[in-house]
Amino acid sequence: MKSIHYKKIGETIYYEELSNGLEVFILPKKGFYKTVTTFTTNYGSVDNFFSPLGKGIPIEFPAGIAHFLEHQMFESEKGDVFSTFARQGAFVNAYTNFTRTAYTVSATSNIKENITTLLDFVQDAYFTDETVKKEKGIIEQEIKMYEDNLEWRARFEILKNMYKYHPVRNDIAGTVKSINQITKEDLYTCYHTFYHPKNMLLFVIGPVDPKDLIDSIGKNQEQKTFQGNGEKKCIFPDEDKKVYKKSGVMEFPVQIPKVFIGYKKPNSITQGQELLKYELALKVLLELMFGDSSEANEKMYNSGHIDESFTFECTIEGNFGYSIISGESKEPQEVINTVYETVSRFKRDPIKRDNAQRVVNKEIGCFLRSINSPQFIANQFTRYHFNGTNLFDVIQILEKLTEKDLEEVLHLHFSDESSSTLIIK
Repeated sequence: MKSIHYKKIGETIYYEELSNGLEVFILPKKGFYKTVTTFTTNYGSVDNFFSPLGKGIPIEFPAGIAHFLEHQMFESEKGDVFSTFARQGAFVNAYTNFTRTAYTVSATSNIKENITTLLDFVQDAYFTDETVKKEKGIIEQEIKMYEDNLEWRARFEILKNMYKYHPVRNDIAGTVKSINQITKEDLYTCYHTFYHPKNMLLFVIGPVDPKDLIDSIGKNQEQKTFQGNGEKKCIFPDEDKKVYKKSGVMEFPVQIPKVFIGYKKPNSITQGQELLKYELALKVLLELMFGDSSEANEKMYNSGHIDESFTFECTIEGNFGYSIISGESKEPQEVINTVYETVSRFKRDPIKRDNAQRVVNKEIGCFLRSINSPQFIANQFTRYHFNGTNLFDVIQILEKLTEKDLEEVLHLHFSDESSSTLIIK
């Protein structure tokens, strides 16, 4: 068992890669009451075109299959897994996003027993034609429910504006048509391809004994065999920096129009420290240009062009990424104009060190608050690890960001050809 100590935040993570390839990370927190465990596979909604285990020819699977598989994993010959966790005093949940599928267990007691149950149910797939048919009806209702959710619909609409081919433009749950194409055999193919221990990570945070826990996990894994070697051979379409559509309009039953401005990440930055540096610089830039204390925010708010709903965010992954600026506005075109003018001004004028340092300090403070949450650490540590980076390098990289770093990302990310707008009328 190895350990890594992070002096700046006073944390030590214990790590071991088991003989089957499963990576186990444990972060002991003596002052905590609850233990959170995430068991995550490096497989999300965008991974639907790949070479299945034992086959050299790539196959495109229906959109939404990763999410469908997550739902089906809770079906078992041994009974209701929710009831099992409840009897053991634990709460279990799961989610699928663009790049990962995670199964989470929270408990204050029976920790080893609950982790064993988590490992056993995720590593024992059971699908039948009947359970697949039943799940299609459930997910169909979920899809229809999200069709009435403005934020969800608009998010994928702006992504469709930005991306012409990449599956990030597709709803994570798929469509009613695509999920009805999924078969039991498809699910088993995806399961055996992506749910191999070598493509997964187990993260535990709480008041636990690392050595005792790793010994218990290791014994559990030694009793199991898995198909294949865990190699992941996904294929993604070529997307240049240019957006698919410069603008779009969507009608929706709203009292006040809403505006979305999206910027598409270039594919030149794919993984590792460079990717993390790009993401952190982008967060600082968004705060500098459009944060509460920015000139643009004050101008739009005082003129009545935006209200408290105005916000911005970024999602940066290996083979795709974007930032979105959005909010309700009675004058959406004025917001678009101000955003574009602000980007042009920042490109023209040098970034002031004092302003940049103030935002960097704010980002460090937000990060330090976030790592008080076991759920945040468990989910984000896994995400960063799958991207070849480390969650606990965030502070160090933020502190080293220079005005030159910010200006490089500014010109790379916020280009005219990479921007698209959407107005909800």
